[in-house]
Amino acid sequence: MTPEEALERWWGYGSFRPMQKEIIDSALSGVDTLAILPTGGGKSICFQVPAMMTEGVTLVVTPLIALMKDQVQNLARRGIKALAIHSGMTRREVDTALNNAAYGEVKFLYLSPERLMTRLFKSYLDVLDINYIVVDEAHCISQWGYDFRPEYLRIGELRQETGAPVIALTATATPEVADDIVEKLRRPEGDRPFNVMRAGFERPNISYIVRRCEDKAGQLLDICRSVSGSGIVYLRNRRRCEEVAAMLTAEGVQASFYHAGLGPSARASRQEAWKKGELRVMVCTNAFGMGIDKPDVRFVVHWEPADSLEAYFQEAGRAGRDGLPSYAVLLWRPSDMSALRRLLDVSFPGLDYIEDVYQKLHVKYGIIYETGEGLSLRFNEEEFCREYGLDRARTHYALHYLSQSGHIGYDEDVDIPTRVKISRRTEELYDVDFPDPRMVTVLETLMRRYTGIFSFTVPIDDEDLAARVGCPVPELHRLLYRLSLEHVIKYVPADHSTVVTLFHNRLMPGNVNLLPSRYEMLRSQAEKRLSAVQDYLSDGPGCRSRRLLAYFGQEESSDCGNCDFCRANKSEARLRASVLEFAAGHPGVIPSGEREREMYRRLLDEGAIVL
Repeated sequence: MTPEEALERWWGYGSFRPMQKEIIDSALSGVDTLAILPTGGGKSICFQVPAMMTEGVTLVVTPLIALMKDQVQNLARRGIKALAIHSGMTRREVDTALNNAAYGEVKFLYLSPERLMTRLFKSYLDVLDINYIVVDEAHCISQWGYDFRPEYLRIGELRQETGAPVIALTATATPEVADDIVEKLRRPEGDRPFNVMRAGFERPNISYIVRRCEDKAGQLLDICRSVSGSGIVYLRNRRRCEEVAAMLTAEGVQASFYHAGLGPSARASRQEAWKKGELRVMVCTNAFGMGIDKPDVRFVVHWEPADSLEAYFQEAGRAGRDGLPSYAVLLWRPSDMSALRRLLDVSFPGLDYIEDVYQKLHVKYGIIYETGEGLSLRFNEEEFCREYGLDRARTHYALHYLSQSGHIGYDEDVDIPTRVKISRRTEELYDVDFPDPRMVTVLETLMRRYTGIFSFTVPIDDEDLAARVGCPVPELHRLLYRLSLEHVIKYVPADHSTVVTLFHNRLMPGNVNLLPSRYEMLRSQAEKRLSAVQDYLSDGPGCRSRRLLAYFGQEESSDCGNCDFCRANKSEARLRASVLEFAAGHPGVIPSGEREREMYRRLLDEGAIVL
């Protein structure tokens, strides 16, 4: 089977997008490959096609749980078996998934990075026939990257143990970051080639526009009214998301909001409504959009500047994936940059403060010194800060730095599924007088579908169970609750939580190595990224698209012709030609329009017009 035949058979496409075929050929030849493709460039095809053409299971390391679930479902619809292992799963669930990957017909095993070096996963390495190790969001492995994650460093150890070739993928790698990715993933012998394949980052159909304004609500409404089609509006603040969505709705725009504070069902239903076009505009934090493939987004508006050009480019790139004209508009005012500078200071609390948070975290859960390794704990950040009198923002970033320095795993917004255990023996169930006959149907379905349900609290697929019972999901939850009141089952409803994983036993005060040199390096990199954002916002000369491309190392490019700078230049050129023509036909007469008079004076100063 050729790559083209595989693409046609499983994905129904007749041809590849630019660079996809070259990346696939590199992977099929067994050469380690780093592919740098812009957002919307079709990265998943680059590893899924060679995986389907090669015996064995492909290991996909990604930090994005939403993306894992989305891709597993998409592959299942194509008849391809895939599984995902992520935070929030019990040891038994992980063991079952790994067993299926080793001995079932699984082609893709999606794995969050913190699971890589667990004893359970490593115990399966000898029986997992791994054909490729795919590193999604590969910039996370680089200490120079804007989203460095220490768990990613374990991928280098994993590839030494398996010897499988690597396919690394990212949309946001500067030349410095790309070099670091290769260094971290290169084979131990160091003499094997590592293909770095960089697609052009141009998105000629996107008009990049920067507007300095005070009335952001008015500007946003103008965009919604003048540009047809669906859109995304990005903000940093959850409460502000809700306010902006309410404002748009009041003005007749079909809008809703999305952020990590919503429950799983609310997020899923809103995302689905937006994808189907039932909602026109999604007002959201950066929790929305990762892994969502909606090709007809006509505009992406940033209510304020992102804290890095990497984040901005990725989010703006969700516009116009179908190749049709689209807009990426950034609204800002000077106070926004002041807020970003304050955020940078808050993002790097002192090392003493970070160690204090580390110790208080263990105290909260009653973990004594030299214990705790491997524990996964449900964590409420707001409650923790209130209990210990800590500043919420500084504590948030302290926890993230503890994660970056390898002490804890900190996974926000983990979806924990419904869990059920049948508490009675089978013969006892016949003596129960159930008030609703559907309760019997629920029990019978549970016993048929879930092995071990009499011994363990097992995760339940709510939608599948509700469909088999023949009732809506909310009604199923009521039936499960009533069964728990009858003491027939133990019912743990689905939850949405932050999970903290302890990577080692609790350390004594003064023994927590917080890597001061790395702390200073990360702060320095953050300051450089903030300066790059400031430069992009400036009205200095240069096409917006070319400025973005240059930041990512693409020096050869031409003016896009669509951004606000290029459009202003075109307008300027037309005005210049018009005034020159007027001056030639009306010697000594000054034009009447204000802009025309200003251009006339400039042409006089240049000597292009002589009185």
